[in-house]
Amino acid sequence: MTRSEAAPNIPRKLASEEVRFPVRTEGACEVLSQEENDILTRVGPDTPMGRMMRRFWIPICTAAQVSEPDGAPLRTTLLGENFVVFRDTEGRVGVLDELCVHRGASLALGRNEQGGLRCLYHGWKFCVDGTVLDMPNSRNAKLKQRLRAPAHPVREAGGLVWVYLGPAGQEPPLPHFEFMDGPPENRTVIRVNAAANYLQLFEGGVDSSHVGILHSAQADPAWMHASDGAANGEFGTAEDSDMNLGALAVLDNAPDLELEDTTFGFRCAAVRRGGTDATGAPIRSVRIVPVILPTCRIIPAANGFRFFVFEVPMSDTRTSTYTVVHGPRPADREALLRTLGLADERFWNDRDCDFRATWADGLGQDRALMASNWTGFAGIEQEDVVLSLSMGPILDRSREHMVAADHGVIHLRARLLESVRRSESGQAPIGLEQDDHRATRAVHDTVLAEGQAWQSLPNTDLPEPEPQRPNAMGESRAGRR
Repeated sequence: MTRSEAAPNIPRKLASEEVRFPVRTEGACEVLSQEENDILTRVGPDTPMGRMMRRFWIPICTAAQVSEPDGAPLRTTLLGENFVVFRDTEGRVGVLDELCVHRGASLALGRNEQGGLRCLYHGWKFCVDGTVLDMPNSRNAKLKQRLRAPAHPVREAGGLVWVYLGPAGQEPPLPHFEFMDGPPENRTVIRVNAAANYLQLFEGGVDSSHVGILHSAQADPAWMHASDGAANGEFGTAEDSDMNLGALAVLDNAPDLELEDTTFGFRCAAVRRGGTDATGAPIRSVRIVPVILPTCRIIPAANGFRFFVFEVPMSDTRTSTYTVVHGPRPADREALLRTLGLADERFWNDRDCDFRATWADGLGQDRALMASNWTGFAGIEQEDVVLSLSMGPILDRSREHMVAADHGVIHLRARLLESVRRSESGQAPIGLEQDDHRATRAVHDTVLAEGQAWQSLPNTDLPEPEPQRPNAMGESRAGRR
């Protein structure tokens, strides 16, 4: 039985009906069962989530990691399987299963030269499409002609290498994002590998209420002293820069979340309240983050810059976060790394891209720094990854106590489960049929006029929302608050 023919391993209720998560305006919300948590977090080839994600093109590495023709091959993991990525003499990129089809030695140790990747063990050599180019220890020409190394469809775009691992002949079009266009110097690509399940990192991306708290060093450094009067009621971000994702127009750590389902996933609008203006009218600010299933979100920054973030499961317990920063002019990579907290090589470097933090030293926390810094960590990505690591490899969500501010997190889970349900029932998962995301816009913190709806904001190029199916109570899921 081939990988794509494996029998579905999914609870009957998920295959036959939509899983729903009721949300109350205050107090605890219904939490996930262990069964649902397993569906969301397990990504191997014989799991429902793994099968759904394999229907999409997914980043497997950055182009910079395999930049040199005939350079060192890259060993990496994606959705619980090991692969080797290499660029051949002509500059073509190949993605092969890691182990040689002959005797199972790793091709990551191989010689990349003269148009192919050669295994060290017996010299078998493979082209980027899996064709066997040489078998030094065999005279069997028919076997050489018939045999192929497992090779996967691959594309290179936007500074990323994309691979398709789904059923043969069912590749969708490669998704087209805004960052794939324009001068390459206007794009910065960063990969961070963390020892935590992808969902822990993805949920943080739709949790707007944590921005002003966890990232208060960027959002409002005086916030931590507000209770003792030291802040004097003043609100101000750490810096007004293109790279400061923590910059909020108003400080409100319990934003109202308004969600709207779309063909690509959903939009999360965090509406914050900030007192009154000179006329006495209430001030409301909105930040809009599109969530593009199965792994992407777009975070708005100042002056036309946007952060395209892909939370890609390497395995059940490891995640590659690909952040593509794109804007109208070149971004300062070093300044970006400082803002993200990745300039400190104790935590991360761009050679192996692994995030290093263990409990041996408190995940690298500087307790002395906490006199002036809320977290004792330095930078937005550093803080996000450390908090995800602190949850353990896979969080047990059946023990959570959710509140209204967690509505975006709850909705992300519901949309992912719905996408799995569609996939397992033979339908296209959510987002598969929309490949052009150039008009999918994130909106930086914007003050709304009195009575203005966020959907009316100009220059957002928002696509039409997906029609909502009413539930048994006549309510659409996205409309429930």
